[in-house]
Amino acid sequence: MTLVDGTVPTAAPTPRSTRAPFALLGTLQVTLIFTLAAVAVPLPRIGHEFGLRREDLILLSAAYGLTFAGLLLFGGRLADRYGGRRALTAGLLLFGAASAAAPFAPGYAALLAARFAQGAGAALIAPAAMAVLRTLFDSPTAYGRAMATWGGLSILGATAGNLLSGVISALWSWRWAFAVPLAVTVAALALAPRILFRPGTTPAQEHPGVPDRPGHLVRPALDLPGALLATAGLTSTSYGLVLTDAWPWHSGRVLGPLAAGVVLLAAFLAVERRTHDPLLPPRFLLDGRRALGLVATALTAAGTATVFVLFSLHLQDGRDWSALRTSVAFTPFAVALIASSRVAGRLVGRYGAAAVTRAGLVTGAGGLTSLALFGLDTGVPYAYGVLPGFVLLAAGAAASFAGAAVLSTDRVPVERTGLAGGVHNTAMETGPTVVFALVLAVGGDAASLAAIAALFGTAAVALRLARP
Repeated sequence: MTLVDGTVPTAAPTPRSTRAPFALLGTLQVTLIFTLAAVAVPLPRIGHEFGLRREDLILLSAAYGLTFAGLLLFGGRLADRYGGRRALTAGLLLFGAASAAAPFAPGYAALLAARFAQGAGAALIAPAAMAVLRTLFDSPTAYGRAMATWGGLSILGATAGNLLSGVISALWSWRWAFAVPLAVTVAALALAPRILFRPGTTPAQEHPGVPDRPGHLVRPALDLPGALLATAGLTSTSYGLVLTDAWPWHSGRVLGPLAAGVVLLAAFLAVERRTHDPLLPPRFLLDGRRALGLVATALTAAGTATVFVLFSLHLQDGRDWSALRTSVAFTPFAVALIASSRVAGRLVGRYGAAAVTRAGLVTGAGGLTSLALFGLDTGVPYAYGVLPGFVLLAAGAAASFAGAAVLSTDRVPVERTGLAGGVHNTAMETGPTVVFALVLAVGGDAASLAAIAALFGTAAVALRLARP
C-alpha cells in the first residue's frame, strides 16, 4: 500500500440525481459491447476488401476482446488506485482515438492495431464506470437495484452490435459502424464533467480509497508483476482458444499459446499469494455467491454469443438470407431482451438475486434446447423454429445477467469496486471464448447448443444448493 494525502469523500448524491449519470454510464457499457460485435456480421466483407486469409479474420475478430479481457484486472486496479474519474477519462481518450482511426484504416495492419487499442481503452472504461457508479448510490439497496439493471446492458450491447453492424454494412459500409463508438465517446467526454463529477471535487475526493487516519487515504499498489502476468496469461490462453475455430486442439498453433497461457496464469497465482497487496486477492473469489455469480455471468455471455455466431452463419449460409435480413431476424431477440430487462431488476428486489439468476438460467436453457432441436432445421420456418428459442433465451439472459451482476458485486468494499468491475467484466469477456471453444469440440452446432444448455442447468442447480 502507498499512503497519500486526501480527504474522505462527501456523501453521494440523492437518488433523484442519479438518472442522468446512470444513463451516461449505461450507454458507455452498451457501447463497449456493441464495439465488440461491430465487425461480426460484416467480417466477410472486410476479408474480401483486404484479401485476408481465415487466420487473419480470426485474429481481427478477436483483437478487441483479447486486449479488453486481458487488461480488465489491471484497469480495475487503476480505477481503485487513481479513482474512477481519471481512469474513465483516460480510457475514453484512448477508446475514442482508436475508434476515430479504425474507419480510415488503409489495410489490415492498421485496422488490427485500432481494434487492439479500442480493447485497451475499453478495459479502462468498464471498471472505471462501475467505480463511478458506486459513488452515486449511498445505500446497498439502491446500489443493488442499479446493478440489477446494469447486468442487462452488456447483452443489449451485443444484440445491438449484431443488429446494427449488419444493417450499416448492407446499406453503406462496414467502416460506418465505428461512427457509433466514436460519437458516444465524444458525447461522454463532453458530458462527464457536468453529469458524473460533482462541481468542486477533485479526482482524489471522488475516489473513496481506504481511510487510514483523518485526512489520509490508503490506495492500493499497482502490482505490476501481477498485472503483466495476468494480462499475458489471459491474452495467450484466449488466443489459443480462439484458434481452435481453424485448427485442431492438438496442433502446435493451438497448444503453444494455450500452454504459455496456463504457465503464465499459474505464475500469476503464485505471485499473488506472496504479494502484500495483490492485484486479485485470492479471498476475493472464495465468496460462494460471488463465484457463482461470475460463473452465471460467463455462461450467459457464452450462450448468447454462441447463438449470435451460429445463427448469423446459419441464416446466411443455411437459409441463404442476406446480411440485412439476418440482422433484422435478431430484432425479436432485442425486443424480448429490453422488455425482460425492465422486469428483471424489480424481480431481483422482490425475490433476491440468486432466485432470479436461477430462473434466468433455467429459462435460457429452455431457449437453447429449443434452438438445438428446431432452430437449425432449415425445413422448419423461422417463426416456429428460431423465434421461440430467441425469445426464451433473451428473457432468460436478461434475468440471469441482472441477478448475476448483483451476486458478483455483493458485499464488495467500496475501495474494491474497480476490482469487482474488472473481475465481472473479465468473466463476461472470457466466458464466450472458453465455453465456445470447449463446446465446439463435442460435435456440430446442435450438440454445442445442447451442451451449453446443460451447463446452464448445472449452474442453476449449484445456485439452488449454495448457501444464501
